[in-house]
Amino acid sequence: MGKVARRFGLLLNIVVIIVSFCLLQANAHEIVSGNNTKRMKSCDLFEGSWVFDNSYPLYNSTTCPFIRKEFDCIKYGKPNLDYLKYRWQPKGCNLPRFDGKNFMKRYKGKKIMYIGDSLSLNNFESLLCLLHAALPKSKFKQQINKQTLSVTFEDYGVEVILFHSNYLVDIEMEPNVGRVLKLNSIKSGEIWKQADVLIFNTWLWYLRADSKQPWDFVENNGTISKDMNRIEAFRIGLNTWAKWVERDINTKKTKVFFQGASPMHYHGSEWGKPEVKNCFNETTPVKGSTYPSGLPIPVNIVKQVLKNMSKPIVSLLDITKLSQLRKDGHPSIYNGLHGLDCTHWCIGGVPDAWNNILYASLFPTNSSKHSI
Repeated sequence: MGKVARRFGLLLNIVVIIVSFCLLQANAHEIVSGNNTKRMKSCDLFEGSWVFDNSYPLYNSTTCPFIRKEFDCIKYGKPNLDYLKYRWQPKGCNLPRFDGKNFMKRYKGKKIMYIGDSLSLNNFESLLCLLHAALPKSKFKQQINKQTLSVTFEDYGVEVILFHSNYLVDIEMEPNVGRVLKLNSIKSGEIWKQADVLIFNTWLWYLRADSKQPWDFVENNGTISKDMNRIEAFRIGLNTWAKWVERDINTKKTKVFFQGASPMHYHGSEWGKPEVKNCFNETTPVKGSTYPSGLPIPVNIVKQVLKNMSKPIVSLLDITKLSQLRKDGHPSIYNGLHGLDCTHWCIGGVPDAWNNILYASLFPTNSSKHSI
């Protein structure tokens, strides 16, 4: 009996080892990306395609109290609602489904701050809707200050903040000069670094010119000029921001993300349809995982600036390509401003996928139970 027991015990150990190995292999595809997270080569959350999924959307946007009229596509009559039914499917791995209750519990008493332009507002309101849908009876309070809008879910003390900054760097009124865009100056950092999670975004306003730009002169290294190459201005401004992050951010307290450039859809030739003028009447994503026109200018600049940082403390939410594929996700004419908008996004919609990836980056898991 002793020999039999020993042999059975040995066999059992071998089986346990084999099963454990198989589980490790199966779970290897669940590791999410990000500079602060171990990345598996087989799992890139930003490469993949959109799949139709009847279990979507993640929430009913008509019950979300935070959506501004610019993004409230259902209220303003968007006729085809299939855009709500698409789920982002990365290649080689599954994206954990957003769990608002888990988010609230794990970030109890903490602050999440979006800093940037109206694309950050898009992203900010998406997260608010995702959290509200998970706990619809949770009390919340809103506060509006000069540059910030915040919503606090009082049951958990989770505060979600939007800090409006079109360039990340400063614009100041100079006596006898006018409004000056200061590419080497950031004075809002003391407010930013109070948060536990920072999601930065800038690009769109660097291209604004003439009456659409909110400055009269630009300053770089002490020299004030009427204008300069806007791509170079973006590069300089972004490097100023990167140096601020390196110098001022306590990585033991704060996680930092940069939201990649959000694409526009005003020229059908970019997605292989030269006869199409804009996103109006677009009801399906681009098929597959390739966008014909390639990536916009700021993408490589952002990646190079992050690569050149002395410490890998910023995770890139590289949402450009996956958003390029969603020509159907814009408000188009179905918004409260009554204009054609192929820049911003309907809520619910594409920004929910951005926040789903943020969720996966904040809470990496090897478990498949939350997948899809």
